[in-house]
Amino acid sequence: MQKNWQKLKSNAALRERFLLRETVIDAIRLFFKSHAFHEVETPLMVSAPGAEPYLNLFETVLQLPGGASKPAYLLTSPEYALKKLLAANMGSIFEICKTFRNSESLGGTHNPEFTILEFYHADANYLDVMNDFEAMMLSICQALGIDAKNFSYQGRTFDLSAPYLRFSIAELFTKYLDLDANQLLDIVVLRAKATTLGYDLSGIANLSDDLAWEELYNQLFLNEIEPKLAEFSQPVIVYDYPAPQAALARKKATDPRFAERFEVYLAGMELGNAFGELIDPVEQKNRLEADLELRRELGKKDQPIDYDFVAALESGLPECSGMAVGIDRLIMLFANVDNIDEVLFFPASQLFENNSI
Repeated sequence: MQKNWQKLKSNAALRERFLLRETVIDAIRLFFKSHAFHEVETPLMVSAPGAEPYLNLFETVLQLPGGASKPAYLLTSPEYALKKLLAANMGSIFEICKTFRNSESLGGTHNPEFTILEFYHADANYLDVMNDFEAMMLSICQALGIDAKNFSYQGRTFDLSAPYLRFSIAELFTKYLDLDANQLLDIVVLRAKATTLGYDLSGIANLSDDLAWEELYNQLFLNEIEPKLAEFSQPVIVYDYPAPQAALARKKATDPRFAERFEVYLAGMELGNAFGELIDPVEQKNRLEADLELRRELGKKDQPIDYDFVAALESGLPECSGMAVGIDRLIMLFANVDNIDEVLFFPASQLFENNSI
């Protein structure tokens, strides 16, 4: 099978598709710089990657002169480093960089090495970041000469003009599973709903209640709700996640059972994940340590906590909100392809094929 670099030698139309990446990234940079964001650069290899429970990391060893060595990790996100810069009073910032996740599938919408946009809007809330994303998408459409109201992807027409559809998690569970906010947070109710729908629950029998709830929630959301989001002809913003799904987002002041987190979906793809950022160092430290315990319960390897990140919060993180956006998936949309391998010069599925002559 020919690899992408070989196909590009003789296919001018294919070169045009791959060079779409350049136009999209240029448009993203222009958008943020025109809105007074500073572009920064942070390390991809670190000593403490964080303890996110469900991600698998690429591990390596930093060899030092004299024979000493230290464990090192490729980042799944530049989030910690960017927040340290926020604490250093850098103002609104963004970064476009590579990130890495092990045990990812090859092709489809995943690649173990992928390009991410991460931006933080100082003195802004997560509603402002929703607006930022909508405006950024319009800027990309303008750069590509695309009519945002009649965007064509895989034989369907979508309206990318603002505002996008917005549903809270509680609204979606009511809409598609007939569960209200209180029932959504009740493990007994979730277990009963999953049983009614025919789910095999043997895998959660020996889990703690917290982890069992999370497994049930994930299964119901991924299987019963997420596919329905693909049916809309507009992007969908899903917001206000249950507090156990908060990650690094702050809890809502009006209802701390939920967190200021949102994700954006279009045509069945998740495009980005955003937080109204947690700035309380005590709560953040507690969450990181709880995540580490959850990793242990899941049978995953311990990872060191970045206490320098906690120290940054202790020094004072300004009110801010931020978002991570998968650039490769954006390019898939604008290139009108359904496989990430078709927009990567060197997809992992080709890099790790048999290279013998």
